[in-house]
Amino acid sequence: MKKMLALAALTGALVPAAFAQKSAAVQSIEEYRAMLADGNPAELFEAKGEDLWKKARGPKNASLEKCDLGQGPGVVKGAFVTLPRYFADTNRVQDLESRLLTCMETLQGLNAAEIAKTAFGKGEQNNMTALSTWIAAESRDMKFNLPQSHEQEKTAYQIGKRLFFQRGGPHDFSCASCHGGDNWRIRLQDLPNLTKNPGDGIGFAAWPAYRVSNGQMWGMQQRLNDCYRQQRFPYPGFASDATVALGTYLGVNSQGSKSIAPALKR
Repeated sequence: MKKMLALAALTGALVPAAFAQKSAAVQSIEEYRAMLADGNPAELFEAKGEDLWKKARGPKNASLEKCDLGQGPGVVKGAFVTLPRYFADTNRVQDLESRLLTCMETLQGLNAAEIAKTAFGKGEQNNMTALSTWIAAESRDMKFNLPQSHEQEKTAYQIGKRLFFQRGGPHDFSCASCHGGDNWRIRLQDLPNLTKNPGDGIGFAAWPAYRVSNGQMWGMQQRLNDCYRQQRFPYPGFASDATVALGTYLGVNSQGSKSIAPALKR
């Protein structure tokens, strides 16, 4: 009995200490991010993206200023927080990057299929990242409000939900394996629960983001692509129906949360 009481007392002493250590570590990480955010390199991508939006390019020597992102031709502010959504001209639900592909092809004459095949960080994919960063920044601090009135939008949400929980690969992982519960972490990295609204600036509401660990700017398509890589699962196609559906599921779950994109990540 004395040994049990002693063990209980020791455990009771260790638990608060462990929580204190965790809290201190998490606080240190947040302070580090806050310091870096004062000079977020994403600002360089924002500037490039704005220039690309207004610059005449491609075989048609045209800008993207007539591109309709869901709020009307040329309207950028507020568009990001309503995507993915249904577009009648393509008869598809599209996210920001797949919609930009449509505009780059129809307005500028660029080859959307070739851009989609280009590796991240190369050629027009670099321009795609910059454009996405600037467009996202134009809706910073706005609340997500993805439409779910069209039947295809509802279908995309349900498909995205199934894909989120679909297990696969040699480790039998799914998106939910890392983001399906509360208070989960990998080492010192918090893993938000994306099956429900994670809150302002968390999860979907933080991308595009600049990744300090590799010095790269990532859009949502690359973020999802890397999740599949970590599952040891085949990469999905860029701007594929699968990634757009996943974005729809995550975006609808973030309803009412404020976007902080472009954010800063480890």
